[in-house]
Amino acid sequence: MIVYADNAATTKIDKQVLDAMMPFLTTAYGNPGSIHQKGREAFLAVDSARSKVASAINANPSEIYFTGDGTEADNWAIKGVAHKYSKKGKHIISSSIEHHAVLHSLKALEKEGYEVTYLPVDKKGFISVSQLEEAVRPDTILITIMFANNETGVVEPIKEIGTVAKKHNVIFHTDAVQAVGHIPVDVKEMNIDLLSISAHKFNAPKGVGALYMRKGIYLPPFLDGGQQEGGRRAGTENVASIVGMGAAIETAIKEMPKRSEKVRMLRDRLWKGLTEKIPHNIVNTPEKNNLPGIFNISSKYVEGEALLLSLDLKGICASSGSACTSGSLDPSHVLLSIGLTHEVAHGSVRFSLDHNNTEEEIDYIIEVFPEIVAKLRDMSPLWEKVDK
Repeated sequence: MIVYADNAATTKIDKQVLDAMMPFLTTAYGNPGSIHQKGREAFLAVDSARSKVASAINANPSEIYFTGDGTEADNWAIKGVAHKYSKKGKHIISSSIEHHAVLHSLKALEKEGYEVTYLPVDKKGFISVSQLEEAVRPDTILITIMFANNETGVVEPIKEIGTVAKKHNVIFHTDAVQAVGHIPVDVKEMNIDLLSISAHKFNAPKGVGALYMRKGIYLPPFLDGGQQEGGRRAGTENVASIVGMGAAIETAIKEMPKRSEKVRMLRDRLWKGLTEKIPHNIVNTPEKNNLPGIFNISSKYVEGEALLLSLDLKGICASSGSACTSGSLDPSHVLLSIGLTHEVAHGSVRFSLDHNNTEEEIDYIIEVFPEIVAKLRDMSPLWEKVDK
């Protein structure tokens, strides 16, 4: 049995999404920038997908700009605001648990002379809205706080953050890569100015994303070249993947209540099963205000890499955190931010589920994972002391 429980890293393309893409990989191969029949066919397909993405977050189609992925959208939003509004100020507010696409963009700006305030989070992973407001200064030009965390699944108080940003006339960007397609997102109701999306997180292909840019905000192009995407994002559009993104997000929004109910049920089943069978564990996913499919657990006195390799040998695909940092030996900055020690953070595993998972798969994880933890603990000198 192969159990894929790493959907926060990437998801399987749904069949109807692949079916929607196929014509644009075979017969409908025109360039959207061409004025002939084949070009118009591709242009209309991209335009339709734009409307579907906009509808998913209650935006206007003219406010959606397709990108190569969520990382590009984050970079464009953060660096674009910084460079355009530098005369107003060079102060930015973010959090300590952001994805590296955000954190590394901010580090690059710090080298240019910008100042960044990194808000701490509590033990559940939430920022303090009052602390955020206290951090706002006259020279603050941007607040960038993620919608939902990719490692623990915590969903931040986005609407309240948007209210603070609007009150102080500060632009608000959110990395919503893990949220869009899984939980309700409304850019108007939540006062969001800029929002990043990545298609492969909701059963669409890799290599395509989008940036929502509220009307009235004009960021300079991130890439120089042609006049694609209204002159704001140069480069020939990835038509087939954009079509796939549109098809996937349309289905995800339509089926969100049903999918969310199923995924949450599976996640809670896993949560209950593992916490009951494994002593000396710490659950890093908050009990409330969380993504339906993410469960992050730390098993003390074992090492995370050994856990993941052992799971893989049993056919279970999981993660220790973000796939973008899988080559790093350092413990997760997210888990350290919520107060875990280096040793405990190293023993963490993230299971992330979607609608393709089954109860049979969850029960298999519940059967196998505690056995792996017990076996690795028996090999640990630290556990020997605890056991005695």
